[in-house]
Amino acid sequence: MTRRRARRLRGVWLTALLAALAMLGPFATDSYLPALPNVARAFGVSDEAAQMTLSAYLMGYAAMTLLYGTLSDAFGRRPVIVGALALFTLASAGAAASPGFGALLVWRIVQGLSAGAGIVVGQAIVRDRFRGAAVQRMLSNIMMVFALAPAAAPVVGGQLDAHWGWRSIFALLALFAAALLAACLRWLPESLALEQRQPWRSRALARLYAAALRHRRFVLRILANGCAFGGFALYISCAANFVMHVLHRPATAFAWLFVSMIAGVMLGSAVSARLATRAGAATSVRSGLGIAWLAALINLASNAHGAAALPWAVVPIGVYAFGMGIAMPGMSALTQAHLPHARRLAASLQSFVQMALFAGISAAAPHFVFDSAWRMALAHAGAVTLGALCWWRASAPDRRGHQAAIRSQTRSRREI
Repeated sequence: MTRRRARRLRGVWLTALLAALAMLGPFATDSYLPALPNVARAFGVSDEAAQMTLSAYLMGYAAMTLLYGTLSDAFGRRPVIVGALALFTLASAGAAASPGFGALLVWRIVQGLSAGAGIVVGQAIVRDRFRGAAVQRMLSNIMMVFALAPAAAPVVGGQLDAHWGWRSIFALLALFAAALLAACLRWLPESLALEQRQPWRSRALARLYAAALRHRRFVLRILANGCAFGGFALYISCAANFVMHVLHRPATAFAWLFVSMIAGVMLGSAVSARLATRAGAATSVRSGLGIAWLAALINLASNAHGAAALPWAVVPIGVYAFGMGIAMPGMSALTQAHLPHARRLAASLQSFVQMALFAGISAAAPHFVFDSAWRMALAHAGAVTLGALCWWRASAPDRRGHQAAIRSQTRSRREI
């Protein structure tokens, strides 16, 4: 085997492993969605209360994304991922054996606290090993593999729930996490050398976060990322209700929604990987956001009159996903480039905003958009429009604020 071929093979295995780590969190979200009605019946709680197990998971996920990047800066990438996978395996087993609704809620929080390490630290590993356009290409390749999980998860979860009950979903998650843990112990390399690690300084870390949040363009762009991701979050958090009550399909029919979404993301990610070197990240973002916004308007118009029906109820969502598949790798790369001295922290803040919005949407959805395809489409169009406006506003010059934020974060980074 030639050296070039061996290097390429190692790159393929690393892409697959990082994608598997990134997909663990979404798999734990989406595989569970078809079981929400049965969880409510099993514990004698309302559908709104059962939905809180999703919100609790997402809140834990969002909170820990703020720390995983800096924890990996202090202790290394590999130990953080291994520890998080061990905790996720334990939490999944605990959820499968939950004797009551309260215990399930607690284990879902623990699952959320441990699920975000893969995607946050995985991005840090990519940035440790790659530079320039190669970063966007690698992130696009990871997204293409990662996108298989949300497509397969609700289908797998629906079948497990139908044949063996909702507890079997958590048993599968425990096995999946345990397999990933074994793979990481065997094959995941440490990408951060000892001399590059930064001691943990909580006060300096707080000042670094404060400095990042004073960077106007960075804040606008993480909000743009969060709002654009909110379009996915809305349909994911409402998936059980949308499929079973709006479209009047069984719990095993989640593929109608998720396959269209994920096929769009995968195709868009493939286009984004090509655009990374030919046109640049800025062009990718403008093109992708334009397609996503147009798809949201079509979705709004198609739901303005009459009841939602397949396949037209999911076609605009698939087109939206295609646009976001083009835009999101470039959006991530350009957003994190605003903090060149704290890229891991930037990735953590970006993931936190996305997951916090996801948790908020999940908690609010039962009160505002359940049982109405029109209201879902209206909220979806509003989220995409707000995201596009934030991205456009971030292009306005703010040199003084930018330079002050960079000086402040550099001082804090030295202290850390």
